[in-house]
Amino acid sequence: MAGVYSLEMQTMHMSATIMISGLSTFDAEKRLQTHGPNKIDGSGQVSLWEVLLRQVSNSLTISLSRQVALAKDELTLAQVLVIAMALSYGTLDFIEGAVITAVILLNIVLGFVQDYRAEKTMQSLLSLAAPSSQVVRNGKIEIIKSETLVVGDIVKLSTGVVVPADLRLVESTNLEVDEALLTGESLPSSKNADITLASADVPLGDRVNMVYSATTVTRGRATGIVVASGMKTQVGSVAQLLRGGDNSPESTNVFKRWFKKVGGGFKSILGLVGTPMQIKLSKFAILLFGLAVLLAIIVFSANKWQLHNEVVLYGICVAVAVIPESLIAVMTITIAVGVKAMAAGNVVIRKMSALEAIGGVTNICSDKTGTLTQGKMVAHKVWIPGFGMLSVENATNILDPEDAKLSIDNEPLDLSDLASQPKIERLVPVLDAVALCNFASVFRTESSNDGTEKVPSLGNWKSVGDPTEVALQVLAMRFGHGKDALLSSGELSAVMEHQFDSSLKRMSMAYKNSNTNEVEVFAKGASESILPIVDLPDKDRDVILQMLESLASEGLRVLCIATKTVSDDEEAQLSDRQFMESKLKLQGLVGLYDPPRLETFAAVKKCHGAGIKVHMLTGDHLSTATAIAQLVGILDPSTQTIDSVMRAQDFDKLSDAEIDGLVNLPVVLARCSPQTKVRMVEALARRKAFSVMTGDGVNDAPALKHADVGIAMGINDDNFASIVKAVEEGRRLFDNIQKFLMHLLISNIAQVILLLIALAFKDSRGNSVFPLSPLEILWVNMITSSFLALGLGMEEAQADIMVRPPRDLRVGVFTWELICDKMLYGTWAGILCLISFIIVIFGPGNGNLGVDCNEEFNETCTTVFRGRATVFAVLSFLLLVTAWEVKHFSRSLFNLDPARFPGRFSIFKALAYNRFLLWAVVAGFVITFPVIYIPTVNTIVFKHKGITWEWGIVFGALIAYIAFVEAWKAIKRRFGIWSGKGQRQTLALDQV
Repeated sequence: MAGVYSLEMQTMHMSATIMISGLSTFDAEKRLQTHGPNKIDGSGQVSLWEVLLRQVSNSLTISLSRQVALAKDELTLAQVLVIAMALSYGTLDFIEGAVITAVILLNIVLGFVQDYRAEKTMQSLLSLAAPSSQVVRNGKIEIIKSETLVVGDIVKLSTGVVVPADLRLVESTNLEVDEALLTGESLPSSKNADITLASADVPLGDRVNMVYSATTVTRGRATGIVVASGMKTQVGSVAQLLRGGDNSPESTNVFKRWFKKVGGGFKSILGLVGTPMQIKLSKFAILLFGLAVLLAIIVFSANKWQLHNEVVLYGICVAVAVIPESLIAVMTITIAVGVKAMAAGNVVIRKMSALEAIGGVTNICSDKTGTLTQGKMVAHKVWIPGFGMLSVENATNILDPEDAKLSIDNEPLDLSDLASQPKIERLVPVLDAVALCNFASVFRTESSNDGTEKVPSLGNWKSVGDPTEVALQVLAMRFGHGKDALLSSGELSAVMEHQFDSSLKRMSMAYKNSNTNEVEVFAKGASESILPIVDLPDKDRDVILQMLESLASEGLRVLCIATKTVSDDEEAQLSDRQFMESKLKLQGLVGLYDPPRLETFAAVKKCHGAGIKVHMLTGDHLSTATAIAQLVGILDPSTQTIDSVMRAQDFDKLSDAEIDGLVNLPVVLARCSPQTKVRMVEALARRKAFSVMTGDGVNDAPALKHADVGIAMGINDDNFASIVKAVEEGRRLFDNIQKFLMHLLISNIAQVILLLIALAFKDSRGNSVFPLSPLEILWVNMITSSFLALGLGMEEAQADIMVRPPRDLRVGVFTWELICDKMLYGTWAGILCLISFIIVIFGPGNGNLGVDCNEEFNETCTTVFRGRATVFAVLSFLLLVTAWEVKHFSRSLFNLDPARFPGRFSIFKALAYNRFLLWAVVAGFVITFPVIYIPTVNTIVFKHKGITWEWGIVFGALIAYIAFVEAWKAIKRRFGIWSGKGQRQTLALDQV
């Protein structure tokens, strides 16, 4: 983007001729042909047919393009299934071929749904575009379609207009633009065409001489020149990211571009592009595919490479058995449910990597205002030298100027008779300053009384602006000194403003008085910012510092209010901020109270119980931050140390080595700058902590970027409890992914063990006999397992989910416990299936394996077909019970959730709690019988036959399996296997 935005600085000095005439129609058309229309690629209606065609093409031609953003192992499955389908049709086995075709079509449908949703998301960006624009062409103003805008066009902007392209401003008057779409900044950004940027690397929110496509002008007017259009705009880059494209600048070297493209394509083929969990699952899929090939080779070798149809089909059958076919669908739906649950808790996920990782958070770095507190500020106290303390109490509606009890030095104040209280005159400078040095508006809306007359609605007060400025405006309005009242006479007119600067922590505005011809300057800001620029004797300074400390210790955010008067001759110097904000007179202190959110204390307590440390990084005074931190439970006064609370200036003075030498990092950092937050995040990273950083403006962007998970807080909701809910949901999601992975892999391991050992079972012609037919395998994997795994993905959070320490993200989803459990359970399940087959074949069947029983039923295949039905029933029932057993990796099936469901018969309540899983298990048991017994379908499609006495084997295997699993869980509980590690990790977290 540096090349594009070099134009931002160059266009400042455009010639007047170009500005007046603009582009000619000929030049505009030529540029339009060269650069294309000013729209996002793929604009227009979403074509169902195009999306469907893309999915069919991807699935049937084994396209290497990315289909579903949640699972890259789809190609591995597609390759195996297409080979199996082709082989089935090639051997004229149309029934088996049709079933495999149905499986492939199911994957196409799933991909189609995901792809279509992505396209709809892309199209939502188009609604942000301006349909038409006012431009200067051929020396006159014209209205044209925004699509035809080109670089170099001169565009006119006014209040309410949607910016049609990225523009470098050349003229502006009181311009403010809502850029929340791109920056997350809750308030409109002021723009100034006269500013020239020092470099092209200025953060987006600080480019005050630029406006961007799809943002909205909220105030003022301007003229700008188009410097980027279409996909080269900032909103176009967002669209590019949504499409999954690489938005980095192209190298000028042809060979580098070629190698980058080949490397990217190769990584895409292997699925090594995406979020950490996607990459891990892709690597796992590659491993499974390699294993599938190896197993097929083993099958072929066991048959001495005599590759006739049955041998090849057996090899494909083993390959299909090793791949969890339903993993894609289950993963997609589970994550979608998780995203929806987070959205219900006011947490919107932009990057899936955050969704995967947030459950492993060890530290949360949170702002105070609006996150830990309600963001509903009240000007609670005003102290003025020689006047005393004004207190505002019992305000139920913080926007209603008449809703509060006022007192001066604890003496009630009667606002209806201010004339009799001349002392009130000392308040006027402070009231005027807080009202005029202010961008907020507070007003009462009107409503219709009887359909004809509109009257002010009692108590229906509204506000626009920052909560701090709203509180100050209400304070002034309580005494009739609101901004509207002061400006209504026309005596005052704004002449200069210097907006709030997070590094300076102050703002100032100047108004000219038409009666006196003097300019009055009003300033407000933090004490350390205002006190150095006011004329104040040392003895008075000590008194003020004591009062500051006193107010801050009450949990109040304290602002210093200062003013000065400038002569008419000095007005021109006000553009110099240093001049305007110097030699001020301190008028007083205002203490604002922002009550903690009711749910914050419980949320912080829940974090501590989950082994998560909460750090408060705020711009407030040290005493204010300390008081609020104690109120919400972040700080415990009984265990507070000298390092628990620090000022940012002291923290910033420390070297990295000195910070690392601290026993514990500060829990509260006061007067934070953006750089302080970055250093805190970096310090946590050096301690191997996994941190979340919250922020609500562009100044927080560096810290959000450096944190492991950055949470951009919204305009309407930035509740700390929402963050805790997101952590809880992240943990639940991770648990459930482990549960259904365990279930799916147990099934695969059991099938592979069964099929490999069964190579030894050969008929009279020397062919290995299937203990499970290919369609039985597909049925178990796609029907039985899929719904069970989906039910596990919808499991509620376990009762102890927020009293466990954070998981180690370096381990990932494949923990040693999962690996060990799946191997033990899968191996035992495979052995039980094998034993069941052996009992049927070598018991009453006397070892008769028939002739050509893999192809179709004949009189010699009765025993084999009954054996297959037995194995099918055993495997199905074991998987159904496994779905309940893996609800918890260590608790007994008969005591799954003692905290939520205590008592002797708690098992029934615990199993019925997840209704979807309950009915999936019930349906799995029920549907097994028609699959086994429906005539013709059982013998022709599934290649098995109805059974009778064999049900004794099935239930015997089921009991043996449950006994084995329960015994292993009891051993884990008895010896604390995989439970002590978490306790050690909690102790380590106490040192962060």
